[in-house]
Amino acid sequence: MTEQQPHRFERGTDGPKVIVVGMDGSDSSLRAASYAGGLARRQNALLAIVYVQPVMPAGAALGVPVTVGDMTGEIAEELVAEIRSAAERVKGIWEVRWEFHTFRGDPYSGLVAAADELKADAVVVGASESAGHRFIGSVAVRLVKAGRWPVTVVP
Repeated sequence: MTEQQPHRFERGTDGPKVIVVGMDGSDSSLRAASYAGGLARRQNALLAIVYVQPVMPAGAALGVPVTVGDMTGEIAEELVAEIRSAAERVKGIWEVRWEFHTFRGDPYSGLVAAADELKADAVVVGASESAGHRFIGSVAVRLVKAGRWPVTVVP
């Protein structure tokens, strides 16, 4: 018979270490980033802000994906500038460790790749603003169904 060791409380080791938030510039993604930023601050976690650059098919005959580089590159640069500006406004009041990452692909696959690569403990996304997602499923619903991380959907 082995003697059971008493449980030792470990201060500061519970909770997420890396929180991934999907951001595409939409109002719901901006709210999701704000929510995730507050969560990261309270948990002393790294906030990994992820923008997924869309890839569009060149044509059915070729079947080769082509990145819409100029437009999505500008969006990524605008998002980074907006995030830096917001971080500067709260500097000295709230400190949040954050990184900005760009992945390519469809939003679902890009966020899955980001969460896997960054070893996410939680994923935060904005609710879909597209009516078509009622039929094909939103990114948020697909992430929840994947069941690999806790997923928070911000309206």
